Amino acid sequence: MFKKTDKQAYRLRRHLRARKKVAGTAERPRLAVFRSAKNIYAQLIDDVSSITLVAASTIDKDFSMEVGSNKIAAKLVGEIIAKKAIDKGIKQVVFDRGGYIYHGRIQELAAGAREGGLEF
Repeated sequence: MFKKTDKQAYRLRRHLRARKKVAGTAERPRLAVFRSAKNIYAQLIDDVSSITLVAASTIDKDFSMEVGSNKIAAKLVGEIIAKKAIDKGIKQVVFDRGGYIYHGRIQELAAGAREGGLEF
């Protein structure tokens, strides 16, 4: 019998496997990425105190594009989160791709954050 693979469950397993090794601190927070079909979200998280320091997404008010699910939008979100992080005095981060393949929108978000001044 044919069994359909659960892509979300596999992604969560990959994410948990990576999270064993990646942790954010106040000096070097974790840049966590979540990608949905219509939007992309990014957060800088301090795992020691369990707080979100900075967040940006395609549904924010300061996001100017109408379409939030393409590579151009992801790059813009990366630049927005980099600007917010630098305003708070954060230069270095640990990148957490959230179990997604480093390709397409995830890669563009990382490139936008690097161009904005963040160091991975």
